[in-house]
Amino acid sequence: MNLIESVESEHIKADIPDFGPGDLVRVNTRIREGSKERIQAYEGTVIRRSNGGLGETFTVRRVAYGEGSERTFPAHSPNIESVQVIRYGAIRRAKLYYLRDRTGKGIRIRERRQTTDNA
Repeated sequence: MNLIESVESEHIKADIPDFGPGDLVRVNTRIREGSKERIQAYEGTVIRRSNGGLGETFTVRRVAYGEGSERTFPAHSPNIESVQVIRYGAIRRAKLYYLRDRTGKGIRIRERRQTTDNA
């Protein structure tokens, strides 16, 4: 392990769940307003997840009141309180940029079936 990897390993979060593009997530971020600090939730569909290691980012898209917005989060930022996966999506692509052009029911993503092992 070289020097850069050893420094990065100290800052990598271990509590990030396993999620990917197409999943519906709720990201709780710390917001600082002056001397006060609060937690704000941002819920939407992950349209991309890029890189790995300490510089990993993911982009979440949501549509509220007919207006779409996207926000890119650094995965290992200290300002990210938590990431919760609400539902897993069944998709075929790694980047879901085509969702930007769709509205209404065209934005829907099928839910991925979970296999149960009762054996």
